[in-house]
Amino acid sequence: MATTHGASPKVPWWRWRNNPLCRRSDVAEAWLLIATAVLALVLSGFAGIAAAGAVDASLDDRREHTRPVPAVLVENARDAAPAPVSESGDGGIWAEVRWTAPDGTRHTGRAEVPADGEKGDEVTVFNDGKGRLVSAPPEGAEAGFQITMAGLTVAFVTGGMVLLGGWIVRARLRLRRLDLWEAEWRQVEPAWRKRMTG
Repeated sequence: MATTHGASPKVPWWRWRNNPLCRRSDVAEAWLLIATAVLALVLSGFAGIAAAGAVDASLDDRREHTRPVPAVLVENARDAAPAPVSESGDGGIWAEVRWTAPDGTRHTGRAEVPADGEKGDEVTVFNDGKGRLVSAPPEGAEAGFQITMAGLTVAFVTGGMVLLGGWIVRARLRLRRLDLWEAEWRQVEPAWRKRMTG
């Protein structure tokens, strides 16, 4: 096998070849690399799918327990500044609204409304099962984005943790191999030194 001057040859799958320099720790390290890669792929896939399913179920539950309620703006939306602008990116603004709960009681609170809404305009807000004002549950692309991001995030974190665990175990195997080499060299060195100087 041709190599450049001073470079050691790279033999593929050398840990699997039968040779006197291949120790048990080398084979264990090879199996560890394979097991870590397979485990990272399998666990990250399962964890990602489970996380996406959990977020999807949570959004379904939220939609089931959230209902649209007619409300009336009690201030102009533009006068609500510097109230925070909606994070959904649809140009909505948080402003004061008044609505009637299912039990007939009137409530006021801040809800996301169109930025051009004016006092007296009817808007739609959302209540939870207890009649409290809540944000609109995500639908369509927004819900899909949240589900996908949750699955990908959990998958990457899980895969990263498995790879980190494998790297730590591999580092310990390498340290143990160095210790064994050093112990063996201490046994061989006197005879070697004697032969070289004799």
